[in-house]
Amino acid sequence: MKFSARLTVVLLAAAVMGILWATDQILPATSEYQAQIRIWLAARATGIVTLILLTAVVVMGVLLSHPRQPQWKTAKGIFPWHESVWVFVLAFLAIHVISLVADPYAGVGIGGALVPGLSEYRSVPVALGVIGLYAFVVTVITARYTKLLPRGLWLRLHRLSAVVLALAWLHGVLAGTDTEALRPLYWTIAGAVVGAVGYRYWVVRLVTRRARAAAVARGVETAPVPVTND
Repeated sequence: MKFSARLTVVLLAAAVMGILWATDQILPATSEYQAQIRIWLAARATGIVTLILLTAVVVMGVLLSHPRQPQWKTAKGIFPWHESVWVFVLAFLAIHVISLVADPYAGVGIGGALVPGLSEYRSVPVALGVIGLYAFVVTVITARYTKLLPRGLWLRLHRLSAVVLALAWLHGVLAGTDTEALRPLYWTIAGAVVGAVGYRYWVVRLVTRRARAAAVARGVETAPVPVTND
């Protein structure tokens, strides 16, 4: 289930319009204060959804690095999602950035959204998010156009996704005003990633151990029988 360029654009546009419509309908401004913070709340909500979707993509990527992936039947069900969910990550991320730029009270602005360190609001945490944004774009582009890159380069660049997730996680924890309330979510995300990495490491060790045991067994079976003079 690989999205074409046209379908990608359509899905992005649909996601953007859906988010804007839902924000206006679900959270109508009933006071001047709500009118001021509505865009900020939209930015915060889309940022959280982006982090959750990005976590799902990375966890699926870790699982798909199974050493016997071609023979692993579960991979056939995971791979299409891993290959396609990035479209929605990009859609929510776009709304997150646009909302922050459009919010006159956010203190981010166009410069802060594009250049690390220029944000008036918590410049370091926002800078981490900006760097993560560029790293995400690199991983997406290189993964989509692997044939244009030298052999193996796309995979090395694709592993930047772990850095992207780490930067996004730190950005959310440090930049958000509701970090305390979202602490269970952040710990769940960290636990999911650690669990996936632990599973991947355990699988590699198990496969390696079985391969060694099989090699030893073959060596015993083919070893010459010693001749005695009894």
